[in-house]
Amino acid sequence: MSESWFTPVDSYCERLGPGFWAEPLNAVTNAAFLVAALYALVLWRRAGARDWPALWLIAVTFIVGAGSFLFHTFANRWSLLVDVLPIAVFIYSYFLLAMRRYLGLGWIVAIAVTALFVLFNMSFGRLWFSVLPGVTLSGSVGYIPAALALMAVGIVCCSRGRKMRAGRFLPPLACSPCLSFSVRSTTRFARQFLQAPIFCGMGSMRSCSSFS
Repeated sequence: MSESWFTPVDSYCERLGPGFWAEPLNAVTNAAFLVAALYALVLWRRAGARDWPALWLIAVTFIVGAGSFLFHTFANRWSLLVDVLPIAVFIYSYFLLAMRRYLGLGWIVAIAVTALFVLFNMSFGRLWFSVLPGVTLSGSVGYIPAALALMAVGIVCCSRGRKMRAGRFLPPLACSPCLSFSVRSTTRFARQFLQAPIFCGMGSMRSCSSFS
């Protein structure tokens, strides 16, 4: 493995040094992903242990927590990939399952729509910076498409009444990443301009929907 994979990455306000525990709150709070995955596994078993797509999402959630922990402790290029790749897998897997179960699309149509979402997600950054150059939201721009997808699917579910009631919780979840973006931007401002370390603790306020 090239030494470049060990290049340090300093993306969070909490990190004030190169040490393994330089982001203790960001690292430890990833336990929430592990707890959520284990609890979901219990529910999955109680429901009959036959919903394999749901089990896949549970497994990926666990991996997201482990990968995010590695990134917030090692904080280098290889751990960054271990962090973001499982998140991408979860987003696309959940989107595909939402097309099937919330919107009731057939597999071919659901896969086609998911492919379009992947293309939109991959091109969103270029579009964003062409319109708002220099506005990075402290590295959170890449998560905006997922938040938009949550909101859009949730609105469709709400508009179709009880038939798609299961998807009604999606719009509130879409607001959670927005809160995360705001906190990250605020703490980056505090670190850069105010030089007040106490604000850096706010950078650890994250949720499972903010995809780390």
